[in-house]
Amino acid sequence: MSPVPMAASTSAVLDGGFAEWWARRCRAHRFTVRRVPFAELDDWRFDAGTGDLGHRSGRFFTVCGARAGTDAQPVLHQPEIGVLGLLVKRIDGVTHCLLQAKMEPGNVNTVQLSPTVQATRSNYTRVHRGAPVRYLEYFADPGRGRVLVDTLQSEHGAWFHRKRNRNVIVETDEDVPVHDDFRWVPLSEVGALLTVPNLVNMDTRTVLACLLGRHAPEADLTLLNWFTGVKARHDRTTALVGLDTVPGWLRTPTELRSRDGTGFTVLAVSVTAPNREATAWTQPLLAPGAPGVVAFLARTTPAGRTQLLVRARPEIGCRDVAELGPTVQTGTGHDEPLLEPALALAAEPGRLWYDTVLSEEGGRLWHAENRYLVVDAGDTVPSDVGADFHWTDLAALTGLLRHSYYLNVQARSLLAGLAMASGRRS
Repeated sequence: MSPVPMAASTSAVLDGGFAEWWARRCRAHRFTVRRVPFAELDDWRFDAGTGDLGHRSGRFFTVCGARAGTDAQPVLHQPEIGVLGLLVKRIDGVTHCLLQAKMEPGNVNTVQLSPTVQATRSNYTRVHRGAPVRYLEYFADPGRGRVLVDTLQSEHGAWFHRKRNRNVIVETDEDVPVHDDFRWVPLSEVGALLTVPNLVNMDTRTVLACLLGRHAPEADLTLLNWFTGVKARHDRTTALVGLDTVPGWLRTPTELRSRDGTGFTVLAVSVTAPNREATAWTQPLLAPGAPGVVAFLARTTPAGRTQLLVRARPEIGCRDVAELGPTVQTGTGHDEPLLEPALALAAEPGRLWYDTVLSEEGGRLWHAENRYLVVDAGDTVPSDVGADFHWTDLAALTGLLRHSYYLNVQARSLLAGLAMASGRRS
């Protein structure tokens, strides 16, 4: 698999220095990712008793089963907390972010723009016996910089069991040596990067979203009361179970898939990456069935406030029953009653506030990408669209980013794109 540089039509909106650096990084290394049978996985085995697929070290992650009521499915279980760290610095009076050109085996275009540090605990404690994680000391050592953001946030609740990462932003005034794969990028330029398809990875987007919440107001009690009520109505307990006990799934030599062919599959890959901490490895990946659509319907009130239509989304991997998600979020097993209205509105002139194809987490997911949209619905969507939907002010919703487990990762990606690419902040 070779990296795919930015198309000329999209690179034209970016600073020339960044575009040249990015092209060099995409050419700098020879990466390979190839699908292999499960039998060719090194150090990964299916457990004879449960059928779970795990690493011999007991670390990294495990493909196992999860059950909630009558629902059961395979999930990725990774109980350790990873670090998504962004180092920022004022250079000539302008805030810059230290971003990384990072290869992930599941990326549709191999190399994407990641935070300064993007590492699981297994990686930064060097279970893989590889090189140390660069710049980790800024996020692990107290007093190395000024902490601007530090919060735990979730990953995809439809595929991961209660997975969470520490989203942390540290401001430094040190003279930081910059490795070839890293670059200081003005925060004001990041908005342009967020309009380029499959460039800014999911981990960067979630950290940037948390930065937006620093000065936003707290959520209003009406929103919190409604959301608490939804979680109470959907109250259920999720338990991990053996992969072999999940009905309706078939394991072949090359993949784990549902018998009816819907949803996702689990496959195996062999990877070489000369600039990673470990330069060669094998691993499983979860592959969604098809690209999806992730969309917020939006409107502007007579008072000039931006409102978004959120949906409370109970998912099998949520830590607390449900999180607030976008109006539309396909590919995760939910019925999406507003999908067709959202796409019809998106096709009308002047309705799109944000529209970019973005990838999901490439370290665990294979070629997972979605079309991310924010669509001006005007007065075309009724105020009362169902008990799981709620119109809320953008500013109040952004304020929830100071806290853990309120907004799901798709909502955080959209808020980052909307705020930073279009300048809409209230």
